[in-house]
Amino acid sequence: MQVDKMVKIDDVDRKILESLVKDASISVPKLSKKINVNSSVCYSRIKRLIRRNIIKKSTIIVNEEILGYPMKALVGLNTDIKHRDNILGKIKNLKETRIIQEVTGRFDIMVEIRARSLDDLHKIITGNIGQIEGVVKTETFIEMKTVLQDPSFLK
Repeated sequence: MQVDKMVKIDDVDRKILESLVKDASISVPKLSKKINVNSSVCYSRIKRLIRRNIIKKSTIIVNEEILGYPMKALVGLNTDIKHRDNILGKIKNLKETRIIQEVTGRFDIMVEIRARSLDDLHKIITGNIGQIEGVVKTETFIEMKTVLQDPSFLK
């Protein structure tokens, strides 16, 4: 990803971004009180951040454990580059796939997947991903614990 130019933002924009990263469902009136600016200013700043593509989208985080997908794993793939598009397409179509990243380093592709059990994870990796033409090798990393860090945009 190439960034043509870095966009300048001020402290109000930074405060808005930090608050929205923590809770995108916060109302504009509550947010404006929290950061001590007028609601109309807050609303127009959010719209401008969206227009400038600094805010790409607002979303939710689903608790997949409660929905029956407690296993989370990263799978590193070594691939035959001639089959790249086919591999990416097939992995994207797996219902357990959450994130696909082409990377540098010892793997060509990293895939985040969710599974219902260790057996399910095994079937997904050996029966689905490992059988895709062009996948040379896989290495699986089972997530044991995650600690999230909200980004800080303050100077």
